[in-house]
Amino acid sequence: MTQTRRDTWLFWLFALLILGTGLGLRDPWPADEPRFALVAKQMVESGDWLFPHRGSELYSDKPPLFMWLQAAFLWLTGNLRIAFLLPSLLAALGTLWCVTDLGARLWTRRIGLYAGWAVLLTIQFTWQAKKAQIDPLVVFWITLSCYGLLRHALRGPDWRMWALGWAAAGLGTISKGVGVIALLMLLPAAFASLRGWPGVRLHARDPKFWLGPLAFLASCGVWVVPMLIAALGKGGPEYRAYVDDILLRQTLTRYADSWHHGQPPWYFIEVALTAWLPTMLALPWAIPAWRRRLQRRDARFLLPLGWVLLVFVFFSIPSGKRDMYILPALPMLCLALAPLLPGILRKRNAQRVLTGFVGVFSLALLGAGLAMLGGEPGFERRFMEGRDAAVAHGLAAMFVATGAVGIGALLWCGRRRAQAALVAMLATLWVLYSLVGAPLLNDGSSSRGLMREVGTVLGPDAQLGLVGWREQQLLMADRPAKDFGFKRDPALQFVDALAWQRQAPSSRWLLVEGEGLPACVDKALSRDMGNANRRRWWLLPAAATRACR
Repeated sequence: MTQTRRDTWLFWLFALLILGTGLGLRDPWPADEPRFALVAKQMVESGDWLFPHRGSELYSDKPPLFMWLQAAFLWLTGNLRIAFLLPSLLAALGTLWCVTDLGARLWTRRIGLYAGWAVLLTIQFTWQAKKAQIDPLVVFWITLSCYGLLRHALRGPDWRMWALGWAAAGLGTISKGVGVIALLMLLPAAFASLRGWPGVRLHARDPKFWLGPLAFLASCGVWVVPMLIAALGKGGPEYRAYVDDILLRQTLTRYADSWHHGQPPWYFIEVALTAWLPTMLALPWAIPAWRRRLQRRDARFLLPLGWVLLVFVFFSIPSGKRDMYILPALPMLCLALAPLLPGILRKRNAQRVLTGFVGVFSLALLGAGLAMLGGEPGFERRFMEGRDAAVAHGLAAMFVATGAVGIGALLWCGRRRAQAALVAMLATLWVLYSLVGAPLLNDGSSSRGLMREVGTVLGPDAQLGLVGWREQQLLMADRPAKDFGFKRDPALQFVDALAWQRQAPSSRWLLVEGEGLPACVDKALSRDMGNANRRRWWLLPAAATRACR
């Protein structure tokens, strides 16, 4: 077996270890995971896959493709704990394949592996890949689109790749509206082609050019066309409001006039310099090298770097910003960085910087763990809220073990192989988080503990109504639960819940979030269920609500 083949097997082994460990060991956690898992579960149970529902209400915040995948895996496996995370895992592995294969095609297989390692070891990428949010899937579709467009523009004409690039952008768009940003790759490609950069051609005069836009429309139409036909056919105001919200408010209006997550224009620079560690540590050496290669008119660097810059500008314009918005730019940045990494890692100062990062990170984890074991700092009390004491002790042990592995790896690897110590430390962190940290945090984070206690109090025959609820309560309930709307004011929900409870007072209970508990409720006759997800919950029998009108 050649060295390159061994390195390839080693990379994919670590990718599966880091990303796949812990699958099936936890439930969905807020903020977004329970929402999407609940929608997927209701799709399977109701058979209505075209119009997502959150409880009794239509859910129009996001297109349904991600929930379709979760629902499909739930239907196939019958296990929600596995099904809700599988789309993110497969999307992350797909993203890694795109950058490693593209790096191999544009340079060498070894360079492709460097690109894969740079993406895999970036903290934000792995953190998001281990969560069941839409972002890992969107990153995959955008990266796949860039993959197809770059293969056509730099190694073409390749009309299958051209159509693939546009189709993937369309699938990204019906996963999350911003998937269309993949097509910004056409701007630096057109610039290079018009300026005569070597090896760049879009072949825009060929009739096959239109295969791309047609592929984009076809992939978007997989959802948009049947949704519009069904919504307009049903004719009710609820479905017309769904169409307006999903196609206009949640896309164009949200971009042009964001209503939350306000941040300054330079916010994503801060995100990249922190959440994209340790990859961004290479920038002091990469920027001068990129400049030299651009001066040589090397389009293999211009296209991905120009696209990354356009993505930063695109997301920096609106006032609403969240750290994961910029994540799709990471794979292309790592692709452009990969050819430089072998030389950078041979530099003494780069090794010192990387050694310092591993050392500081390891000492911080080691110190935090020892502090939690030996005292009661503020962050331990935060972990303890609504959880058993064993949770904080288990997390402390995880921190200590990871810090110790990092320090030990630095001593073992020496001053010239800090990258090996980095892999050892981060792999240990992610594996221990998946096997120890996540299971320990699960009961409190997912509301499984709360809903298990609620089920014990109710017994097998009682009915449950939810007021001021969150998705995780409905998802984790051990029986079909009645809801009275999600977006409605909790006070209005409570009025309807009272009417429902009084129809069968001996068997119907209400689970109410503490802030929405009316003053008329008799707390002496209610059950305080404690804290979950940093909210207090009360379980009310009919006797406790007798004075409410």
